[in-house]
Amino acid sequence: MKYNTLFFISFFISLFTYSQNILVDSQTYTPQQLIEDILIDSDCITNINVTNVVGGDFGSSDQSYGFFDASGTNFPFESGIVLSTGRLANVPGPNNNLSDDDAPDWQGDLDLENALNESNTFNATILEFDFTAVAPQVSFRYIFASEEYQENNPNSCQYSDLFGFLIRPTTGQNQYENIALVPDTNTPVKATTVTPGVPGSCPPQNETYFESYNGTNSPINFNGQTAVLTATANIVPNQSYHVKLVIADEQNYRYDSAVFLEAGSFQLSTELGPNKLIGTGNALCEGETLELNANNPSLSSYSWYKDGVLQETTPNCLDCGYFTVTEPGTYNVEVTILDDCISYGEVVIEYAPLPIGQDAVLTECDIDTDGLTSYDLYDASNDLTNNSNNLAIVDFFLTEDDAIDYTNPIGNPNNFQNTIPFQNVYARIVNAANCFDIVALELRTSNTIISIPDLGACDGVDMNGFATFNLSNIEASIIAQIPTGSQVTYYQTLEDALSESNALPNNYTNTTPDSQTIFVKIENDNQCFSISTVNLNVLYTPLLEVDETVTYCMNTFPETITIHGGVLNDLPNNYYYEWYFNGILTDVDTSFNAINLAGNYTVVVSDPNGCSSSRTITVSTSETAIVESISIEGISPNNIVTVNVSGAGFYDYAIDDINGFYQESNVFTNISEGEHTIYINDRNGCGIVEETINIVGIPKFFTPNGDNVNDTWQIIGANSKDNQIESLQIFDRYGKIMMQSSSGSLGWDGTSSGSPMPSSDYWYIIKFRQNDIYYEIKGHFTLKR
Repeated sequence: MKYNTLFFISFFISLFTYSQNILVDSQTYTPQQLIEDILIDSDCITNINVTNVVGGDFGSSDQSYGFFDASGTNFPFESGIVLSTGRLANVPGPNNNLSDDDAPDWQGDLDLENALNESNTFNATILEFDFTAVAPQVSFRYIFASEEYQENNPNSCQYSDLFGFLIRPTTGQNQYENIALVPDTNTPVKATTVTPGVPGSCPPQNETYFESYNGTNSPINFNGQTAVLTATANIVPNQSYHVKLVIADEQNYRYDSAVFLEAGSFQLSTELGPNKLIGTGNALCEGETLELNANNPSLSSYSWYKDGVLQETTPNCLDCGYFTVTEPGTYNVEVTILDDCISYGEVVIEYAPLPIGQDAVLTECDIDTDGLTSYDLYDASNDLTNNSNNLAIVDFFLTEDDAIDYTNPIGNPNNFQNTIPFQNVYARIVNAANCFDIVALELRTSNTIISIPDLGACDGVDMNGFATFNLSNIEASIIAQIPTGSQVTYYQTLEDALSESNALPNNYTNTTPDSQTIFVKIENDNQCFSISTVNLNVLYTPLLEVDETVTYCMNTFPETITIHGGVLNDLPNNYYYEWYFNGILTDVDTSFNAINLAGNYTVVVSDPNGCSSSRTITVSTSETAIVESISIEGISPNNIVTVNVSGAGFYDYAIDDINGFYQESNVFTNISEGEHTIYINDRNGCGIVEETINIVGIPKFFTPNGDNVNDTWQIIGANSKDNQIESLQIFDRYGKIMMQSSSGSLGWDGTSSGSPMPSSDYWYIIKFRQNDIYYEIKGHFTLKR
């Protein structure tokens, strides 16, 4: 039984003809009416039975699915049914708030997840129904809209709600087929698969089928929507099928989506093949024809339309559902089955213009002048395509027929060897629509030889025969011999030059010592002008002594010392010299320099080829020591001698032996009595100074027996500049004074009042001054006779 929909449609039209936004209704129609009377509304599709309905429970009269009326708006469908992942009440425009609804216990759908190979769905709205049709194909039109279309937002590249139009036979098969696909693909329609992309985050995907981002004045409350799409299912006529229309949030309930199905669009369908669109690269080429096939296996009538205008009608017949397309347009067919059932088919055909190529000549250099050489055929690309960025060469062929038939392409176009002089090959040139043109490329040779002077480069200080050459100097040396605007490149081998592989950098280090020959290729407008050779010669650089440090002795100023350029591998007079003192040029053209100032002396030594080396002589200062004082503390054998010096040098110290052991310390201890010489040596070689000291010593015994050997007890080293005796007293063991002196004699002859004293121990008290410090020393000695 058919429901009377005319009243309701008329009601909405009368009330909302001038409405800017679509209107929705979740109460007027039952799910059965939405499917049977709104979406299908056809006597040729029968046994329609809604079997399941799922939506959000909002605790009110609102639903997540229902009828929509877009009369008077710019929405592409006038009316139909809509399924949403949010409240139906939030579907109409304006697009000024976020549709972001949830409901208690609103689950996802496992069938949808399995069909799309996705997971984690929420808030699924489902309408399921069975049907039977008399044709082998059914289709309907729909639009997907979503809040997840966020212009210039990278999140749009990652997140998309899911929907599917799932179909399967009612009995005998459990696996669903999803027919909500991007046209002519197996890709499910989602916000991430039909998108203009986000600059810097993700590229466009199937952009042809994206309609627009929606502004505030949109008739629906979603940020973006697809173009009108068609879902098509191949079926077996008169067999029952089950359809599951389902849409769900993915990952979470946020950012709702909706799918709009056009009223009356679920109809019998005839497949006419994919659209031929320029934007998808499969348009027909100019002059090409296409035969459309709408054949139905039963007796049928065919009416063909182009852009809505009837072109031809074929009455009831078998095997006559063909139509030949010769020009662009939208082509429709109405196939009448069983007298009153019509199956509709539509295809859009666009024509792309043929590319226009240009025959060209490619010249490559021929070293052995036999007319045969190697070519990179793609060097002629700009000439063959007329410098068009919209054309491309897909392959080259030996014959024009092969190029037209696209058979036997040349396998090595980047290194093609011609077999005869002036051979022609053929290029297949295509545009974005894959339309082609065939053009000829004539292969010629050039035998021009350029005389190139040798290029030299200075060897390094390691003198190993290798140097870095500035190859750009080669071009400068031949600029007058080559065409203006030529490109000059360099190669190690002739094979590399011919194939234009492994080009050498401008700063190139030779790979064979001392000398190497390389190849110079000169091209003008991608045509080879010449392949010639040049010798790279390594020029020996002056070899100098290593940097050094020398010392200037300030005590010799203003006398000078001589420093040398230090050339090792030739006579000094074969070179030019520049001397710099602390970075300032001071002398030229001399191999040595007489100096008396400390600092950094750098000499740059150049040979006649202009190769140069440099070394730096660092001149430091030193001088002989200046003795400030010598401090003597104590007498022999217990004493400390400290030598205090000043000066710019580093000093070592020795005692009594100028060639003996020198110590770093300026302190000597336990020096024997008597006169000693201290030597102070400048470690940097500026000389040795010496000083004499006297160490006070007291004899332990004496023998006044008249043999002139040790006849007098005498203080050693007394009354020197270092030691001044103030007084001397000598006592016998009973304390009787034997001798007393305040100055003058510092010894005793063993007598008292003219009488010899007997052998015994005697005692002394000495008062003396060292380094302005006064000391008193007491002790005893032995008199032996």
